[in-house]
Amino acid sequence: MIDCGEGTQMQLRRSHIRFTKLGHVFISHLHGDHCLGLIGMISTFGLCGRTAALNIFAPAEMEPMLDAQLQMFCDHLSYDVRFHPIDTRQQTVIFEDHSISVSTIPLQHRVPCCGFLFEEKPTLPHIRKDMIDFYHIPTSQIGNIKAGADWTTEDGRLVPNSHLVMPTEPPRSYAYCSDTRYMSDLNKYIRDVTLLYHESTYGEDNALMAAKYNHSTARQAAQAARDVNAKKLILGHYSSRYENEDILLEEAKTTFENSFLAQENAVFEL
Repeated sequence: MIDCGEGTQMQLRRSHIRFTKLGHVFISHLHGDHCLGLIGMISTFGLCGRTAALNIFAPAEMEPMLDAQLQMFCDHLSYDVRFHPIDTRQQTVIFEDHSISVSTIPLQHRVPCCGFLFEEKPTLPHIRKDMIDFYHIPTSQIGNIKAGADWTTEDGRLVPNSHLVMPTEPPRSYAYCSDTRYMSDLNKYIRDVTLLYHESTYGEDNALMAAKYNHSTARQAAQAARDVNAKKLILGHYSSRYENEDILLEEAKTTFENSFLAQENAVFEL
């Protein structure tokens, strides 16, 4: 989960997402709309009998506040809450497992703030079963071939690896750029991402407000997507002054056509 504002628990239930599925929470910055739902969610998980640890990745400044809340409201939790402090000023890998890595993206807002880059790790190529059968390759050698080995037949003929495997889809990536002003150098941190979420609080009619409060306009979000060569852009974090966010979408599309609005329970495929 990225950020945890008020109403998170209701959205989890509405989306039919089991509480036990959530193991990692990434907090971008310490403004209330991004973190005030965290302690309530932690408490509810305890009431539901959770036993698996919950990992919280957040700016270091959050740790003493979270500790105080845990002592006050969650003194006898049935599971561990593990806090991982992050430095919002640096791009650093903060989580990694066998399939993905998560890195911070330094952003520019009124308080320390970072985004998160989720990168899928490359997978091994697919074995061509017809070639395995044709050359009578034993099962014990399939792992070596997926790792790049060639095959030598009984009569000494070399079969190159490229004839035995099929490439997999290229790794996918998702960049989440939380509250931030437009950064012309964002491509230092992310490049060629499959999907970019970028805040678009205002339209160009409120560009001065965006500059004053270190937010972005929809057009600036589209410029960021173009700068980093993203394949798809999701707009979000709209000011309540816009009753219809379509104006923001139209504005973004003039710069980056493959733009979409984030809406409640919307699903975007990578």
